[in-house]
Amino acid sequence: MSNPNPTPTQESQAVGAQVNPVENKFTDRLSHVLADLGKNGIFIALIAVVVLFAVLTDGILLRPQNISNLVVQNGYILVLAIGMVMVIIAGHIDLSVGSVAAFIGAVSGVFAVQWGLPWWLAIILSLGIGALVGVWQGFWIAYVGIPAFIVTLAGMLIFRGLALVVLGNANIGSFPAEYRALGNGFVTDVFGEFEIDPLTLGIGILAIVILVVQQVRTRRGRQKYGQDVEPIAWFITKLVLIGAAILFFAYSLASYKGIPITLIVLGFLVLVYSVIMNRTVFGRHIYAIGGNRHAAELSGIKTRRVDFLLFVNMGLLAALAGLIFTARLNLAGPKAGDGFELEAISAAFIGGAAVQGGVGTIGGAIIGGLIIGVLNNGMSIMGIGIEWQQAVKGLVLLLAVAFDVYNKRRSGGR
Repeated sequence: MSNPNPTPTQESQAVGAQVNPVENKFTDRLSHVLADLGKNGIFIALIAVVVLFAVLTDGILLRPQNISNLVVQNGYILVLAIGMVMVIIAGHIDLSVGSVAAFIGAVSGVFAVQWGLPWWLAIILSLGIGALVGVWQGFWIAYVGIPAFIVTLAGMLIFRGLALVVLGNANIGSFPAEYRALGNGFVTDVFGEFEIDPLTLGIGILAIVILVVQQVRTRRGRQKYGQDVEPIAWFITKLVLIGAAILFFAYSLASYKGIPITLIVLGFLVLVYSVIMNRTVFGRHIYAIGGNRHAAELSGIKTRRVDFLLFVNMGLLAALAGLIFTARLNLAGPKAGDGFELEAISAAFIGGAAVQGGVGTIGGAIIGGLIIGVLNNGMSIMGIGIEWQQAVKGLVLLLAVAFDVYNKRRSGGR
């Protein structure tokens, strides 16, 4: 029988039962938003850095020419970051990429300038030699069992020395115009001369449409299988913000010279390697090896083969980065490649790669590289010396890794 005279406690419970569904709904929505912000923290960090330096430089950072230069000047680092994050996910490191880039740049100079080979043949041969460098280092790491740190440290010295031998301690230039386009070329005026390039703007709009369609399909798929999705208001807000950023970026490029060829190469690489890491068996094996190598071996994964192919791929991407850098400068010199490995490693870790391996994304590495590029560009515009730029980048790297370690400990505690 029900009590005709409920106590105050019972009354409060009845009221709480009426309020709880609303509170729970609000709490669930808030938790979804906070969780999504946590997943996209590196993207938010990029926006914060851009806004900060846009204010500090009185808007110079966001001028169309500067945005275009930001892509061109950091293209080679972003290419290296793609390969480096894959190596780090598997639990390795590569200290030789800067020296390999310098060596391949020097070799391409011999092919294209001194020997007079066609520019396309010089590029193909240079990429092939880069792959052979990866074969050399991958053999010692995967099949001999020497740690990647030692092998690539030796490679850093070996290929820096070979670069100096090939160059003879002199510079090689200038390169054919088609070769230089790899680092300085633009796709523009395809439909005629316009103040705002329609092709560039159209590609930006197309990218927004593809993004919206892909996100909507993903959301519907999750709903179909009964999985949690973010609130519709936050979903739409997020798409509007990302779409606005893409449109602003495309408009800026269209207002200057159009699409940099470096950006086309980079976009192709991001697309291909994102598919490899997320939708192929090889990509799943890389994550499994980085998560637990012993368990991966017991499950039948050929870890040696994966390691070998990783470093072949890294040699190929290091060669491409060396070609892009050489093309941008129109010069192959002894100082090329200095510090490239540190920039690439920093980009991977700032972009969310875990120190222990097993965690990281191609997109995160690209965003990490862009953060470094914005820091370099913004501080240069402000007239900050190179010594302070190095100190700031080092501090950012330290904080990024400290944040990763903190998250690991917190997760372990729970």
